[in-house]
Amino acid sequence: MPLKEHLIEARNRIFKSALAMIPGIVIAWIIYGQLIGALTKPLGDIEKARGIVASLNFPGVTTSFDLKLQISLILGLVIASPVWIYQLWAFITPGLTKKERRYTLSYMFASVPLFLAGVWAGWIIWPNIVMAMTSFTPSGGSNIMDALDYLRFALQLMIFMGVAFLVPVVLFALNAIGLVRGTTYLKAWRFTILGVTIVSAMAAPGSDVMSMFFLGVPLLVLYFGAIGLCIINDKRRDRRTAKQARETDSTADLATPLHDLEEI
Repeated sequence: MPLKEHLIEARNRIFKSALAMIPGIVIAWIIYGQLIGALTKPLGDIEKARGIVASLNFPGVTTSFDLKLQISLILGLVIASPVWIYQLWAFITPGLTKKERRYTLSYMFASVPLFLAGVWAGWIIWPNIVMAMTSFTPSGGSNIMDALDYLRFALQLMIFMGVAFLVPVVLFALNAIGLVRGTTYLKAWRFTILGVTIVSAMAAPGSDVMSMFFLGVPLLVLYFGAIGLCIINDKRRDRRTAKQARETDSTADLATPLHDLEEI
């Protein structure tokens, strides 16, 4: 396909992705009050539990408008994620083989729900993060936070959790192309459990053991589930390779027919 046609197709797919974001942006704009209320609820809980002032500061004239616009755009992007991920897949598939298209399509279908599940997990543990990070404020003090920084911190956490839930897809993709075997992943299980425990403890610190449990267990289940799929895939690939080797050997061992020898 000529370069000009590639650019035209890219423009059309970007335009379709942008159109898909509009409903999400409109929805977020309408329910902005409820979203901000949910994001700032931990601040009210801090005031009740510790008796300190915890609130957001809007330092500029346009800060509140910027905040509303950013939340609307980001939520629109999240809601439209199945559409723009599909548009990206459809743009690159013409250069792939049929088998590669089948693999990438399955990865796409697995990635979207896992990413959204990770974002949801980040949303669930967000109050614990705020409570922990403000626990160092002395009694009688005030914790006045910049509204944009507060929002950025929340989004970074949720995006991080979304990406963390995509790790199993990456592990299986590396295994599917033959770079890493499942047993190699399995050998690192101690470091994996340690890493997940540390991340869970940071996300749900203090005495909230249940939050740590509900955060760490899904990550471990996803990790070891991916390892199980990798090991199954390795065994299937090994059987196929062994079968091909036997067929090659049997073909090489066939005796030369008598009439072929006479012709020689």
